[in-house]
Amino acid sequence: MKGKRLFLFVLLLLVSSMFMSGSTVWAKAEKPTIIKPCKQCHTPQNNVLRGKLGSVSMKAETIKVSIGPATWLVSFSGDTKLIGAKAFNKIKKGKEIAIDYKKEGEGLYATRVRVKPPAKVPPEKLIKVDQLAKLIAEGPRKGKFTIVDARPGKRFNQGHIPGSISIYDAQFDKNISKLPKDKDILLIFYCGGPS
Repeated sequence: MKGKRLFLFVLLLLVSSMFMSGSTVWAKAEKPTIIKPCKQCHTPQNNVLRGKLGSVSMKAETIKVSIGPATWLVSFSGDTKLIGAKAFNKIKKGKEIAIDYKKEGEGLYATRVRVKPPAKVPPEKLIKVDQLAKLIAEGPRKGKFTIVDARPGKRFNQGHIPGSISIYDAQFDKNISKLPKDKDILLIFYCGGPS
């Protein structure tokens, strides 16, 4: 009986202190609207979600987009403008997308869906496999180069090009000190594929 009274007293004290301090403990946290890698080039915008495609249901006409730990469900229709893909069900799972939406009742409706295109690198900035193999055979000092693996650290640990250093693209600014100070050193970046 004494334990119950103590518990109720503590609970009452906690609740009253929340009301007196104007605490927002009961308020729901806002769901994120933009994933970290997108923040390198974009700022959060009203009525725009930037995340990775979770799934598409053509029957229910819905798109599930993952933004960090949050998941958003957005409806679409034949009026929704699609940019960067031939059809909603042709977008690969995990692909970065931006959804412009409007609120309709309790739900969200996509007015436009943009699929992130592959990075365009000028041909003169690309290195061919045989050229890279030759440099690796010479070694970084003699070849005057540094190879940067821009994938997440977990992927780097699973396997990487010999001699490369890990600087995850989304954390580039925090790790710029890992790059060589000598500006004459050739920097070679690679990732997991077209992005």
